[in-house]
Amino acid sequence: MLKKIALLFTVLPLSFQAEARGVDLKLANEIAEIVYLTESSTFGYGGADIGIGFMFTENDDVQFNGQIMISGNPAGNNKAYQFGVGGKIMLTRIDVSKEKVGAVAIGGQFRYVIPASAPIAFTTSVYFAPSITSFSGADQYTEFSAAVELEVTPSARAYIGYRNAEYELEGNNEFQLDDNAHIGLKFEF
Repeated sequence: MLKKIALLFTVLPLSFQAEARGVDLKLANEIAEIVYLTESSTFGYGGADIGIGFMFTENDDVQFNGQIMISGNPAGNNKAYQFGVGGKIMLTRIDVSKEKVGAVAIGGQFRYVIPASAPIAFTTSVYFAPSITSFSGADQYTEFSAAVELEVTPSARAYIGYRNAEYELEGNNEFQLDDNAHIGLKFEF
């Protein structure tokens, strides 16, 4: 089943009218994640950021994820502030217990760009999946992340951040998927 869902995540971006493509590479001491990014003009006025990703840990845990975030500037057209709402689906194989869990989460993001010759941005995002949208042994999923980005070139950004992602499993057990500081690079091509 995990292979079928991975195939779905691979084919899904092809069904949207894509305008830009990129890769987000995130590395921490015990985690690596790569996300294929695309932007679609078929959602709303500003489009939607769509990502299909794969994360693995030093403990041989593996997660496939797909996300969509519709974002834009608030009323008044203040370009320094950007808000977004969206969703994320995760399918995770926990190696130690051989469990496969998943969740469909809703989320939001906030981004503040400090205008400068080399723009710096502060970003934060939150995702939450209650028990009704968590499945295969998961009762809840929560994720919080924050980062500071530096635009190196118009098509490349470097960032330093922190992410906490965890599942609450059946039986009141918790599984901490990520609780690390990380560094990352986003490339557009």
